[in-house]
Amino acid sequence: MNPRDSHAPMSGCQPAFGRHRGYPPRYGWLRKVYDALLQDQAALRRPDATVVLGVGKSMVPSMAFWSQAFGLAAHNGRDLVPTQRAHWLLEEETGADPYLELDATLWLLHWWLVSAEHCHVPTWRYLFGHSPFIRSSRAELQGRLAAAAQAANLKTPAPSVLASDLACLVSMYAPGDHTPANIEDELSNPFRTLHLLESEPPGDRAADRSHLVALRRTAGRHCPDALLAYASLDFAARAAGPAAGSVSLPRLAADPLGPGRLLLAGTAELRRALNEVAARHPDLALVEAGDGQETLVYSRRPTALATDLLADALPTLRPATGRAPDRWSSPSGP
Repeated sequence: MNPRDSHAPMSGCQPAFGRHRGYPPRYGWLRKVYDALLQDQAALRRPDATVVLGVGKSMVPSMAFWSQAFGLAAHNGRDLVPTQRAHWLLEEETGADPYLELDATLWLLHWWLVSAEHCHVPTWRYLFGHSPFIRSSRAELQGRLAAAAQAANLKTPAPSVLASDLACLVSMYAPGDHTPANIEDELSNPFRTLHLLESEPPGDRAADRSHLVALRRTAGRHCPDALLAYASLDFAARAAGPAAGSVSLPRLAADPLGPGRLLLAGTAELRRALNEVAARHPDLALVEAGDGQETLVYSRRPTALATDLLADALPTLRPATGRAPDRWSSPSGP
């Protein structure tokens, strides 16, 4: 298998297994990192980083990792700096959603995380984009992840590292059992509100929640229409090129790096969302091609049109003078 093949699992991914240190991204973390880096680009590597961020010592590198994984921070030598994307989203006065109050923002961050050209979370990319099964045991997933890493010429992670990845992924997305003991845990993990995963432990309630992981393939029906259209154009720009053109609906739904799989949206849901958005945007249309295949046609550069759609996706808190970032102009860069 050629690791440069865009359909090869983990192709283009960073060999970043386990760098989250076991912590999923928690409420307030991305905001705290952004504010700290605005004051001092070296803030996260200073001895008082725990005081500045208000977290334990082991959480500081995890916060740095997640800010980079979402494309909100990038290295400048030894330091980290906020990216254009971070300024657009998190800037106090003009940011689209500075405190991540909208579910649409969480969908957007999830898309940025798993669709990134240099994805920092290969386990996440594999599960959402490439896993052939809706339900898998932890042991089965670990074996397939190790094989995918080897096929992409990445160093095969130790079983304990893959187990940590899967436990972190489940903690990030799968809802808990809503017992009083889990209330704080639920409130700390914002991405659980997207309901992308189910965790189905064995009969023993105390068993590891990552023993059996189940994707909720209908979760994408709750993703905002404008976000599904944005992701479709984001994918099209990389898969079909930067010029005006088209991409087939079946490809959007089934490609491992497309919105259908990464956002858990089926063909019917994509069709409905794209038709709704196209009705408001004359440069976008879902048409039936000569061979009977439905195709998304865009008469402007997909990057420019996607920028407009991103503004639609976050309408509540986004100021009228704000401008969405161009996803393909070094979005992860400073």
